[in-house]
Amino acid sequence: MGTVIGSGIFLVPTDMVKAVGTPGTVFAVWVFGGVLSLFGALTYAELSAALPAAGGEYAYLTAAYGPFWGFLYAWTQTWVAKSASIAALATAFYRYLADFLPGLQAPLYVVPWPIGPGGGPLEIRYGQLLAICLILLLSAVNYRGVRVGGHVQVGVTALKVLLIGAVIAIGLLSRQAHVVNLSTSTTPIPGGPAGFFVALVAALWAYDGWNNAGMLGSEVENPHRTFPLALIAGVTAIIGVYLLTNLAYFSVLNAGEVASSDRVASDMMRRIAGPHGAGAVSVAAMISIFAALNGSILSGSRVPYAMARDGYFFRHIGRVNPTFRTPSASILLLGVWSSLFVLSGHYSDLYNAVIFPSWILYGMTAAAVIVLRRKNPELARPYRTWGYPWVPIAFIAVTILLLCQTLISSPRASGIGLVVIALGIPFFFYWKKRRNHSEAD
Repeated sequence: MGTVIGSGIFLVPTDMVKAVGTPGTVFAVWVFGGVLSLFGALTYAELSAALPAAGGEYAYLTAAYGPFWGFLYAWTQTWVAKSASIAALATAFYRYLADFLPGLQAPLYVVPWPIGPGGGPLEIRYGQLLAICLILLLSAVNYRGVRVGGHVQVGVTALKVLLIGAVIAIGLLSRQAHVVNLSTSTTPIPGGPAGFFVALVAALWAYDGWNNAGMLGSEVENPHRTFPLALIAGVTAIIGVYLLTNLAYFSVLNAGEVASSDRVASDMMRRIAGPHGAGAVSVAAMISIFAALNGSILSGSRVPYAMARDGYFFRHIGRVNPTFRTPSASILLLGVWSSLFVLSGHYSDLYNAVIFPSWILYGMTAAAVIVLRRKNPELARPYRTWGYPWVPIAFIAVTILLLCQTLISSPRASGIGLVVIALGIPFFFYWKKRRNHSEAD
C-alpha cells in the first residue's frame, strides 16, 4: 500500500468525473481499474515467487523472452516510467504544501522557448525546486540502506492509512454528507468508450505501483510467501480504500464541484470544517504522497542496478555501496533524473507519460507467465496464478484495448513512450557488444 496510495486518490477524481460525467460511472471505472490491477497482481504473484530477483519485471521478461526485452523494460522504467512517476509524486506534494505556502505557486523563471505543456513557454515555479529537494532527500535516505528506507516506509505508511481512514470517516459521517446521486451529470461529457478509457488511465495511475514489491526480490526475506501475500492482499485493500474515499467525496460535494476542484479532498474538508479542515487533509495528502515517493525511490532504483549488474548498462551503476549495502549509484541516477522531470511539465502530463509505456511492459510481463509455463515447466512455482490461463489472458486483452485507446486520445504522451522504448534498441546492442568483449577478455 505504501507505494500505491500516493497522490492519485487526492487528485485524479477531478479528471475522472470530467471524462465520464457521473459519479456512478466514476465508481465503475474505479472498480474496473481495481479488478484489472488485481488480475495483474494475481499474475505477477507467480512470477515474483518463482523468480525473486532484484529488478522485478526486468528479471521476469529476461527469463521469458531473453535479455533484449528485459533491457527495454529497464531502459523505459529508468528514463521515463519510474522517473516521471517520482516527479509526479513530488509535484503533487508541493501542490498540497502550497495550501500553507502559496508563494510556492509563484513563477521563479520562465524559459521563453516553446518546450512547455501545450507547446508554450516553460514556467518553473518555486514549488518545483522544493519538489526536487524532496526527491534528493529521500534518495539520500535510501542511499543509507534498505533497512533505513524500509523503516521510514513502514512508519509513514501506517500513519498514512490512519489519516486516510479518518478522512473517509469524517466525510461519510459529517452533517454535510448526503445520499450520492450516481446519475448526476456534469457537462460536457465525452461520449462512449473514449471518456471511460480517459478516466481509466487516471484510475490506473492511482493504482500504479502494485507491482513494485517484486523489484526488491533479492533483498526480502522469504519472498516465496511475502510477494503473493503483499500483491494480492494489498491490491484488494486498496480497491476498498479508493471506493470508500470517493464515496466520501461525492457524499459531500456534487459532481460539478468535484469536476471543478483542484484538490478534491481539501475542498471536501473545507466544506465540512472550514480552512482548518482543508489544511488537515492537505497534511494527510502530503504524508500519503511522501510514503509513495519514498517507496518508489526504494523500489525503482533496483531496476537500473539490475540492468547494470548484468552488463547492459554503465558498470558503476551496478555496484553495491560497501558500507550501506545499497545500489547507491543507481539511487543517485534515478534521483537526479527524476528531478529533471519535475521541471518538464504539469502533474497530468507526468502521469500520462507513465501509463502508456508502463502498460506495454505490464502486458508483456503477464504474458510471460504463459510463456514460462511452456518454456520452463520444471521451474519451482511456490504460488500459481489463480484462474490460469483466463486471468492473465483477460489482463492482456484489456491492456491491449487500453493502449489502443490511449494512443488515440493522448498521442503526444503515447508517442514519447514509444520513442523512448525505440531509442533503447541501439543501446541494447551497444551494451551487448561491450558485454561480449568483456566476457571474451
